[in-house]
Parts: sequence; structure tokens; C-alpha cells
Amino acid sequence: MSTTAEYTSIDFTPPEDAAAAARKGLELRSEFDRGGTDVGVARARDLKNRRTCSPDTIRRMVSYFARHEVDKQADDFGDDDRPSAGYIAWLLWGGDPGREWAENIKQKMEEADGEGDA
Repeated sequence: MSTTAEYTSIDFTPPEDAAAAARKGLELRSEFDRGGTDVGVARARDLKNRRTCSPDTIRRMVSYFARHEVDKQADDFGDDDRPSAGYIAWLLWGGDPGREWAENIKQKMEEADGEGDA
């Protein structure tokens, strides 16, 4: 497994669209008093502030999204007026933009490790 130093060409700064999703998740969580865990809230704060993520955080994000894809099947997923807890949690982790970004970064990490398809 590579060290962070071997990933110097990879930008681990969350993109603005993931930051915006995390910000929205925090707002909905505050308004509806549900969704996410303390870990999800901490992740959202880091994403919202566009703090550089570690390789381990990227792996955890990819894992989170893979486990919680099923949450998208809830009736109120995506409903900002009556959001499901899963929708709020999904947003805390950066929403769809966060998922795409984390998966892209993980692929770049795997390529740097010699594990990718490139």
C-alpha cells in the first residue's frame, strides 16, 4: 500500500459540489434533527470546509457509499421538504458529487499503487 507521499500528484481537496452537498446535509440535519452519525457530521464539516482528505478517508467514503446505495430506495430520499434520514446522511458524506469524487480519487490511488487498469 502506498504512502501519502506517493500520491503527490493527486489532489485530495474536496470539490465545491461535494462541499455544497455536505453543507446542505448539515442544514437538513439541523432542521429535521435526524440523519447521519457523529462520524458523518465530522465528514460533512471537513467536506464543507474543503479540508484535504487523507487516503484512508477516501477509502472510507467509497465504502460508505457502497454500503448505503440502498438508502436511495427510501420514499423520501431526495425530498428536501421531508427528507429521509438516509438522504441526509448521504448528503453529509458529499452526496452524489462526493461519491463520484471519492471513487475517482480511489482509482487514481490504485493506479499510483500499480493496481489500476491503466
